[in-house]
Amino acid sequence: MDESTTVPSPARILMFTRYPVPGQVKTRLIPALGPDTAGRLHRRMTEHVVTAARELIGSNRITVHVGFTGAPLKAFRSWLGHDLGYVPQTGDDLGRRMDHGVTAVLRTGPGGRGPVVVIGSDVPGLDRAILSQALDALQRSDLVIGPAADGGYYLIGMHLPHPELFENMDWGSSSIFAQTMDVAKRLGLTVAVLPVLQDVDRPEDLDVLRHDPRFAGVLTNQNKLSVIIPCLNEARDLPRTLEHVFQSADQAEELDVIVVDGGSWDATCEIAARCGAVVLQSQDGRAAQQNIGAARALGPMLLFLHADTLPPKGFDRLIRQTLDDPAVVAGAFRLRTDSPGPAMRLIEGMANLRSSAWQYPYGDQGLFMEKRVFQDLGGFSALPIMEDFELVHRLRRRGRIVTLPEAVLTSSRRWRKLGLLRTTLVNQLMVLGFVCGVSVHTLAKFYRGGKGR
Repeated sequence: MDESTTVPSPARILMFTRYPVPGQVKTRLIPALGPDTAGRLHRRMTEHVVTAARELIGSNRITVHVGFTGAPLKAFRSWLGHDLGYVPQTGDDLGRRMDHGVTAVLRTGPGGRGPVVVIGSDVPGLDRAILSQALDALQRSDLVIGPAADGGYYLIGMHLPHPELFENMDWGSSSIFAQTMDVAKRLGLTVAVLPVLQDVDRPEDLDVLRHDPRFAGVLTNQNKLSVIIPCLNEARDLPRTLEHVFQSADQAEELDVIVVDGGSWDATCEIAARCGAVVLQSQDGRAAQQNIGAARALGPMLLFLHADTLPPKGFDRLIRQTLDDPAVVAGAFRLRTDSPGPAMRLIEGMANLRSSAWQYPYGDQGLFMEKRVFQDLGGFSALPIMEDFELVHRLRRRGRIVTLPEAVLTSSRRWRKLGLLRTTLVNQLMVLGFVCGVSVHTLAKFYRGGKGR
């Protein structure tokens, strides 16, 4: 089904999955992978399927729902997003859970009719094209089914509930597809059959993933972290920052460092290239710079770092450990500056209280998140100022933002330039003005007129 295909009534996609708790998911893969890697693989495969389904949201009145179990609804919404519908899995076997899920999502539409397509979360080959093909087939058939290579099925779709399709089945056997086809024939249903796909449930199924760049890193425990540094005339501070980034990482070989220059007329670009960073160009402001860097990023995790900010020792390990929790949407580090004195300590304390208690870290604390979450939210908004505050505001609506106890060390040059009191006052007026709806262009003019970029 392409963009011109018309689905006659609201269509639903219902994906069944469990919360990725190590030791409780993909248990048949644990002997080969261990509980942590098996849990991480389950998570990545689920996120892949959700991304494929989400691509259809908004086209032809399609909605996506998650049949969830293993954690509270709040944790699932933080993990997979608030734009999806959620249905708790109910029943003592897979058949009853699927029947309940189909009935529940059909109730969300007019007349209790479909189409509804039910999918699993462990099929790497399941993409937008297959889902579109299934929805298209339901315009001409009563039932659509996608057979799995192990004799089961990875997808089943229908217009009305058919409990008989889920009753008295030998779930887990290699005859589920054949049994389901027999029941459909007995019910007199017309059936469309999709291409055979491989699900990943047993150690021998892992071969399909070993050369797939979307999942190979999970199997080898190699997950790149992309560090994105927006710059404008940072030749003085950038060499120290880049050297510190590479030296402070536990796995420097797994870093993907990107410097996005905003039109410098000093040696910023030459220094970045010489230090081993990828250099990109954008003169449309810091929000655009960071979006361009994220689009180029090779890693599944992103760290947005200011050019005058040094991350803590082992920052890459800390970020990976934090984002291993699916309910954590984003994170940052505590703020520390290179300026001595009790007044500066007070300012740092207030910033860290705001960040930890109210989950409002700022960009100079090193914001990090999964690339998937960043893309789901549409990245930084095209604002001339306050782009980090606005993104954090949207992240807070999605889920939990963690402030780690380890601190970044950021330059106090802005405070030294204008003075502690004036700088703090300007910062607070910026936040107040933004929250009260003052034009961002007015705020940018006020901010840069007082402090420069």
